[in-house]
Amino acid sequence: MTLITGLTVHDVRFPTAAAGDGSDAINKGDYSATYVVLDTAEGTQGFGLTFTNGRGNEITCAAVRALEHHVVGHAVEDLCTAAGQRTITADVQVRWLGPEKGVVAMAAGAILNAVWDLRARLDGKPLWRLLAELPTADLVAAVDFNHITDALSPEEAAAILDGGLDGYGERLAHATEHGFPSYTTSVGWLGYDDEKVRSLTRQAVKDGFDAFKMKVGGPIEDDVRRAGIIRAEIGPAARLMMDANQVWDVGVAIANMERLVAFEPYWIEEPTHADDVLGHAAIQRALGDRCKVATGEVAANRVIFKQLLQAGAIGIMQVDACRVAGVGEVLAELLLAAKFGVTVCPHAGGVGLCEYVQHLSFFDYLRVSRSMEGRMVEYVDHLHEHFTDPVRIANGRYVLPERPGYSVELRPESIAQYSFPEGPVWNA
Repeated sequence: MTLITGLTVHDVRFPTAAAGDGSDAINKGDYSATYVVLDTAEGTQGFGLTFTNGRGNEITCAAVRALEHHVVGHAVEDLCTAAGQRTITADVQVRWLGPEKGVVAMAAGAILNAVWDLRARLDGKPLWRLLAELPTADLVAAVDFNHITDALSPEEAAAILDGGLDGYGERLAHATEHGFPSYTTSVGWLGYDDEKVRSLTRQAVKDGFDAFKMKVGGPIEDDVRRAGIIRAEIGPAARLMMDANQVWDVGVAIANMERLVAFEPYWIEEPTHADDVLGHAAIQRALGDRCKVATGEVAANRVIFKQLLQAGAIGIMQVDACRVAGVGEVLAELLLAAKFGVTVCPHAGGVGLCEYVQHLSFFDYLRVSRSMEGRMVEYVDHLHEHFTDPVRIANGRYVLPERPGYSVELRPESIAQYSFPEGPVWNA
């Protein structure tokens, strides 16, 4: 057993708003991280973060400090179980701020992701390999089945994971050689003018991408025009995805997509409020097989995902590595998607999210879904230079991570430069 002896949290913010990077129908912020460092007596450290959009990051940092006593003095191995996770997510004095949702879940995600990063480093493995090589019983023990057994039982989860052992070697060889498919969002931020969209799209095509996502949710005529620009640049065979970032009412979403389906989008992402399960279902029924509905980047927990799947509300499930309470919660979501036969394409539009979700998708391919068909990991070409083990992209595909851990350790100089409010970049 390895005990955690200390926890430090940093408020790190990058000034992305000025350039329009990350801009969409409702967001134009400064990409930020609630960044957690765990210490051990042996000297090995664990690193985790949760992504926020600027103001309010200090609140998530405060929530981490409120949960610190559940981590310091406790064993890494115990915290990697569902019971260990629940000591953090079910704190009776803190959970009223958001029981398994919101700030508390995001703070728990930063902490628990750091715990899993630490475990992977102690084992000398990248996180995807640690998870993929764990016995089925250990993976099942990491999943909190409270409130989801009507959709997925521990026995069903074990059967899915046992099935992932068949052909594991062949899939690992394929992933090593070919990587994992990705798509780029960097071409279509809503704050970019038409010429920037056009030039970035042309460059992405040259870089080997064959799937592209654009932001929609402005005036519909602007959305139609920008969709035409991107489709003309990428050609008829490439995949085009659209993301409304929750800005539409259900009826508006259906009406606007009746205009936009002419550009053959693979999916429309967050077409309405993230909590509106039945609204998403209505939109999916209206679109039928012309366009899939996708959501999940701000879904609070496994229970929301369960309902989206039970209602037939989505054709694409988008997990986020740190909006929910860490690796164990994501395991539940991946297993639910496999049970319902829904494709998972993780969300990665934020600092550190690409570094995180590459591990989750490779694990999903190796032990859960066993397929890359229709699956892609989002790629945003921002801020990777601040990480000691940044993502690697070759010909539009993620390259299998090799270094131990979860790939979100920030460079010390980046922490010093961008810490808020004392960092030099915020005092220039």
